[in-house]
Amino acid sequence: MKATIYTIIALIAFAANSLFCRMALAEGYIDAWSFTIIRLLSATACLIFIMAIHAYRLRRQTSNHDSAAAHAILSDKGSWLSSVSLVIYALCFSIAYVELDTGTGALILFSAVQLTMIGWGIYKKEQLSVLQWLAFVVAVAGFVYLMLPSAAIPSPLAAALMAISGVAWGIYSIRGKSCVSPLRATGFNFVRSLVAVPILLLVGMTYLDNMGLKNINLQSITTEGVLLACASGAIASGLGYSIWYTAMPLLKNTQAAIVQLCVPVIAALLGVVFLSEQLTMPFIIASTVILGAVLVFTLNKKVVNKNTAQDSI
Repeated sequence: MKATIYTIIALIAFAANSLFCRMALAEGYIDAWSFTIIRLLSATACLIFIMAIHAYRLRRQTSNHDSAAAHAILSDKGSWLSSVSLVIYALCFSIAYVELDTGTGALILFSAVQLTMIGWGIYKKEQLSVLQWLAFVVAVAGFVYLMLPSAAIPSPLAAALMAISGVAWGIYSIRGKSCVSPLRATGFNFVRSLVAVPILLLVGMTYLDNMGLKNINLQSITTEGVLLACASGAIASGLGYSIWYTAMPLLKNTQAAIVQLCVPVIAALLGVVFLSEQLTMPFIIASTVILGAVLVFTLNKKVVNKNTAQDSI
């Protein structure tokens, strides 16, 4: 039950990220590069504040008996590999979406995430039943059916960057299994991710302009855009990724991979509620197929866990 709750909250946070980004960029409140920079900065600021309170309370409440556990928690400072994966994910995602439409980007991104996480799960000898493989194929088919109408043939460079972004996110998710304190690991990962801010500024202000593409426009940044970027960073990214890192040790890599196919469905539903987007019959059909297949996959995994001694997280 704990894994289910954490996973649902994390998936909603991922979808909220898409919603905040769509609201900010579609309405022209802010440019994509400034949005990404503010997102990273606000997530880091929020997590540093929460980590400070958490560390203070932990030190005050810790007795000599459980001082070792508290020391292990306070010693968890993430890793450079996780931080680099986070930076690569965010940077390649932003650059790729300059030339990709939503459907094409989502298809490439989630395909790369699926291949990375499920491939790693198979490498770690996670056993999948025939029913699970069937559910996985059905879920992917439903996802392709949902995204394909808005997809277009991408440029090779943009497609490659989005694929790299998906692989990086898959690696970042897998790395969450080894963290002792999800909050502190996520916080320190975001602190290290600030090395990407100068790169984003450089690329957004010079590189894109030289290529004739849309670059950072400080005059176009509005209060609404800043607030949406802060919400994306502090809430959906900072807290959302912390919760995802809490859920990861409770899930197998294959489970964590397939449940992320629910994100486009949740994001689309949020768009219907908050942006008055149309709810179409293809979306209803695809959503039913995806959610049903994910449910079959995860429920069947629980049965396998009870009866298969070889399965281990």
